[in-house]
Amino acid sequence: MVRPRKTSPWTTLRLVLLSSLAAGIVALVASLSGTDAAAPVERPLVLPDLVSTFSIVAFDPETGDLGVAVQSKFLAVGPVVPFAAAGIGAVATQSFANTTFGPRGLDLLGAGTEPHAVIDILLADDPQRGLRQVAVIDASGRAANFTGDGCLAWAGGRIGDNFSVQGNILAGPEVVDAMAVTFGATAGDLATRMVAALAAGQEAGGDVRGRQSAALLVVREGGGYGGFNDRFIDLRVDDHEIPIGELQRLLDMRHAQLLGEEGARVMEDAVAASPADRTALLQQAIAAYSDATRLDPANGWHAMSLATAHLAAGDLDAAVSSAVGALQADPWIKTGILRGFGSLDVVEELLEADEFRRAWEKIQIRY
Repeated sequence: MVRPRKTSPWTTLRLVLLSSLAAGIVALVASLSGTDAAAPVERPLVLPDLVSTFSIVAFDPETGDLGVAVQSKFLAVGPVVPFAAAGIGAVATQSFANTTFGPRGLDLLGAGTEPHAVIDILLADDPQRGLRQVAVIDASGRAANFTGDGCLAWAGGRIGDNFSVQGNILAGPEVVDAMAVTFGATAGDLATRMVAALAAGQEAGGDVRGRQSAALLVVREGGGYGGFNDRFIDLRVDDHEIPIGELQRLLDMRHAQLLGEEGARVMEDAVAASPADRTALLQQAIAAYSDATRLDPANGWHAMSLATAHLAAGDLDAAVSSAVGALQADPWIKTGILRGFGSLDVVEELLEADEFRRAWEKIQIRY
């Protein structure tokens, strides 16, 4: 395993100052000798503007999902780098990030502009284009990226089928190479594959300055809360010692939430189903709730839903075991059920079991 090399902010500042000084000396020597020199890229000396990071933009042709995942040694990278719109595309803007590239890039994609042309248009009127790093992918999986010659080394990217990976101030090209290989080799949904790519990039050395924040954005038509927007998965870790690990924990919770919703839909179908179909549907619900409980064991409502499904399937012992686990994970469930957030009928059946009754009566009601 290649471990991240620790570089202090002062070291990075010295690199920027020395680079600017060297460029100035070159220009001065050129002017004294009467020769022309290429104009140096002027870097702002306010380092907080430097969103040095590694990221992936990707598309899932099976679901139509589009997304961006990113990690950086930068506070709250989530509001800065990722932009995406369902059915249109995704943009990652980083390295002295020009955040107008996000909405403008999506507008251009929505108008039918292909990714390479989108980047050309975005950079055309940007006086600091040499400092920018940007990646664009459209809803057909076509991708493009750009790394300005003023980005701090190592900086660059790779493009593959339905994705682009890129980064700057990295340990080396092995970071984006590992991301590309891992994304292609990982099974699962788009979010799972993108977070796995981030983890591989970190394992290969990541950002030489360290790590601080991470974010994951996946868009799907009507995939947001209540179906009112397309933000299917929108998770941010603003400040954490292990941001990708924390991002994975949050993704597990989101997957558990989705499984809980799936279980609820199947339970509704089971109510109206024939006896033969009802048995199979209840087993599907039990499987969904079981996975949700495994992914997010601290959320007692998943275990309580699992208890309800077991009870509907006629398995009182399994229902009691799940329900007791639910109360242990979150004692507030008792208050919630009494306030109408759950089924009192289910509780009345469970109270016939001594184990559940003892656990239930031990909990004080919260008002």
